[in-house]
Amino acid sequence: MSEATFYYKNPAAPRPNRPPILGTCAIIQYQDRYLMESRADSDRWAFIGGAMEPEESLEDCILREILEETGLKVSPTQMQFVGVYSDPSRIASYPDGNIARIVSAVYWIVLDKEPVLRCSRESKQLSFFTIEELAPLTVAETQLDILSDFIEALL
Repeated sequence: MSEATFYYKNPAAPRPNRPPILGTCAIIQYQDRYLMESRADSDRWAFIGGAMEPEESLEDCILREILEETGLKVSPTQMQFVGVYSDPSRIASYPDGNIARIVSAVYWIVLDKEPVLRCSRESKQLSFFTIEELAPLTVAETQLDILSDFIEALL
């Protein structure tokens, strides 16, 4: 099986062959650690998230993605909107041949108790990392701008 490939500010990125994908991404914090998933479709780490369905709001999308990918049920009152990441160079090339620009609405969620996590088939592993541990991870390129801004804001 081939892997998904991600691009950010890379002139060698392929041209999208489908409309942009609008999705969500969650920075999930427990104490001084932040949740990342090791993606099953690539050798990359990423924040929890995914594409919005036609009938969903952005808020519904992130709540669904968190539940599907981690087993966590999060309340909308726990979410804080961070911003939208829409740089046109955020490109994902998927094994099925689809190539799309990725637009992500990002939310920050602080958990008040230690979560019990359940890996979905989309993840090889779910782990919490400190800020110092996040920086050296091999992260999906479409999330490098999010991770960079997040680390900068906390340091």
